[in-house]
Amino acid sequence: MDYFILYAALGVLLVTLLAMNVSMTRIRLKIGNGDGNNATLKKAIRAHMNAFEHVLPFAVILFALTQVNIGTLWMGFFAIGFILIRALHGYAMLFSKFKLRQVSAGLTYLFELLGCFTLLLNLVSV
Repeated sequence: MDYFILYAALGVLLVTLLAMNVSMTRIRLKIGNGDGNNATLKKAIRAHMNAFEHVLPFAVILFALTQVNIGTLWMGFFAIGFILIRALHGYAMLFSKFKLRQVSAGLTYLFELLGCFTLLLNLVSV
């Protein structure tokens, strides 16, 4: 299975669903621009942008990992694991689950660092 393609599809789907949530919240609250100083809309906007801030850079890491052939099992772990963590983080942001938000943020950073270190280790071992 090409996990990079799966990651790209699921990552864009996650960001799109969160963007749709922003749009639906704007329509429901009748706030066309900005956040109207509304807490619900602020959460929706932040959840969307936070997902985008992490999904896109991790795609670069995953693409680079496909170039160094780390193996299917690791690619699946990185791709599927990261998307699940980001989906949990979006949920935690939208529904004020602070402990889950902390854990998913920590796991996000862990995955990003593991991906970077895997690339760097592969680079020096060549």
